[in-house]
Amino acid sequence: MADAAPGAYAHALKREILHSEQKRMRVVAALLAFLLCFTSIGVLFLPTLRDRLFPSGVSPWMPLAGIGPFILFELIALAVLRYRLATDRDFPQVARFVNALVETSMPGVIIYVLARHMEPHLVLGFWPPLLYFVFIVLSTLRLDFWLSLWTGAVAAVQLFVLAAILMPFDPTGGQPEETFVYHFSRSVMLLLGGVAAAIVARSLRQQFESSVAAAAARDRVTNLFGQHVSPVVVEQLLDAELESARRTVCVMFLDIRGFTAMTRTRSADETVALLNDFFAEMIEIVDRNEGFINKFLGDGFLALFGAALPDPAAAAHALDAGRAMLMAVDDWNRGHPERALQVGIGIHIGEAVTGSIGSPRRKEYTAIGDTVNLAARLEQLTKETGARLLMSDPVRIAAAAHDAVDLGLLAVRGYNEPVRVWRLR
Repeated sequence: MADAAPGAYAHALKREILHSEQKRMRVVAALLAFLLCFTSIGVLFLPTLRDRLFPSGVSPWMPLAGIGPFILFELIALAVLRYRLATDRDFPQVARFVNALVETSMPGVIIYVLARHMEPHLVLGFWPPLLYFVFIVLSTLRLDFWLSLWTGAVAAVQLFVLAAILMPFDPTGGQPEETFVYHFSRSVMLLLGGVAAAIVARSLRQQFESSVAAAAARDRVTNLFGQHVSPVVVEQLLDAELESARRTVCVMFLDIRGFTAMTRTRSADETVALLNDFFAEMIEIVDRNEGFINKFLGDGFLALFGAALPDPAAAAHALDAGRAMLMAVDDWNRGHPERALQVGIGIHIGEAVTGSIGSPRRKEYTAIGDTVNLAARLEQLTKETGARLLMSDPVRIAAAAHDAVDLGLLAVRGYNEPVRVWRLR
C-alpha cells in the first residue's frame, strides 16, 4: 500500500534520515567540545602530568589548534544540514562522504600533532587511536551501509599509514609494536569495526523504512477512509488490495431530524459540540459492527458495511448498528432532555461500485450506484412515514429481521416502480 504514494514515502524517509544525521552531528560536536575541555585542563592545570607526557614542552594552545577546527567544521556542517532540512532539501551523497572523511581524520591529526611532542609508540598506545572506534560507532546514525564501511576503511588506512610514517617497521626488532603484523592487525580490527557498523546501519535503515512504510500506509488508509475508521478495520485494510470493484455493499444513511431549525437557537460552538458528542456515540456503534462512516453530511452521515472488506453478514451488521443507534438516541434523550434529538435511518443492500475517487491530490474511498441512492431515499422516506428506521426488502431477508413491519410497496422519488419497504419496530 505504501507503493501507492512513493513520493510521500521517499520524502518521509529522507527527512527521518536527515534527522538521524543531525542527531549524530550534535553528538560529535559535543564529544569534540568535551575532548577540548578535557585536554585543555590537563595541559593548563596538571603541570606534573603534562611534563611527564611532554618532556620537551607543549604549547597551551595545542588542544585548541588540534581540535578547534574540527569543532568549527562540525558546527558549520550542522548549520548547513539544518538549513537544508528547513528548506526541505536532501544532503548530497558526495558531501556525506566528504564529511565522513574529514570527521574520521580528526584522530589522525591529533596523533600526528602529539607525535611531535611524545614518543610515537606512546601516542599510538594513548587515547587518540580509540577515537576511530567512536566515529565508527557514530557512523551507524548515518543509516547508510557504505558510509559506515567508508568510515571504517578511512580509519584503518589512516592508522596504518601513520604508524608506518611515525615509527618505521622493523621486522627484526625485539619490540612487537615495531612490527608490520602488530599495526596491520590493529588496522584490520578498525576495518572489521566498520563492517559491523555498516551492517548495523543497514539494519537500522531497514527498520526506519519499515516504520515509514507503515506510517505511509496508515496515512493512505486515513486519507481514503477518514479519521472515523476503527483500529481493527485499519489493520485489515493495511493488508487489503483496495482495487475498484463491484461488490455487495450494505449502505446506511442517518440524518438528524429538524437539526437545521435547532441551529438557529444555538451558537456555533454549541452546535458543533452537540454534533461531536452525538456522532462520537454513533461512530462507536458503527465500529463495533464492522462498518465505517464513509462521510459526514452536515447533520448526518453515510456508513458502509462490507465495502472495503467483504462481509457476508453486512446486512445483519448494519441492522444491528441501526438498532443500537436507536437505543443510543433514546438514552441520549433521557440524559440530555435539553438537547433531545430525533433521527431517520435508511438501509439498503445491493451491488455498488467501490473505489478511490477524487483528484491525484485527494482521494476518498467510497461506494456509488443505485444501492447508495436507494438507501438515501429510504432515509428521506422516514419523514413521510414517521418511522425512525426503514429498510429495503433485501436487507430484511439478508438480516433475517423477523420483527420488521411491512409497509408494503411505497413510491420512492426517482424510481418508476414502487419499492417494498419495512420499518423496524
